[in-house]
Amino acid sequence: MARHTGNGPGEDTPVYVISIAAELAGMHAQTLRQYDRLGLVTPQRTRGGGRRYSARDVSRLREVQRLSQEEGVSLAGIQRIMELELRVEALQSRTAELLEQNRVLRQAIQVRTRVFAAGPTGEAVVLRPGTRPQQEPASTALAVWRPLPF
Repeated sequence: MARHTGNGPGEDTPVYVISIAAELAGMHAQTLRQYDRLGLVTPQRTRGGGRRYSARDVSRLREVQRLSQEEGVSLAGIQRIMELELRVEALQSRTAELLEQNRVLRQAIQVRTRVFAAGPTGEAVVLRPGTRPQQEPASTALAVWRPLPF
């Protein structure tokens, strides 16, 4: 997702009516309606049902036009390309999250401010690095185990 800095609308802010978006993309408004029906570029809707396009939507419209006219890709092919691009973006975002988690965990391991161990009665105890929990005297208890018959 794009971050918005500065004055004015962000890249994802729906500000353009269909006629302006069509003009910015160099297309006819009917083409934008068709792309909306096909799910290639889906603008946000007003309460009255009017389409509102963002700067990102206009960029996508230009890319659809380029793929169609310059590359000769069918609309179904363009739809698949865009789905895969969205999936790649989502995977890249998730990868970045996991890399950050990994970095934080590696840093925590290097710091090692706490070490956990099982205490004499089985509870978790916090120790300083390099120390061991106190040992209780060896038990003389005996446990007998007998398997159950099937």
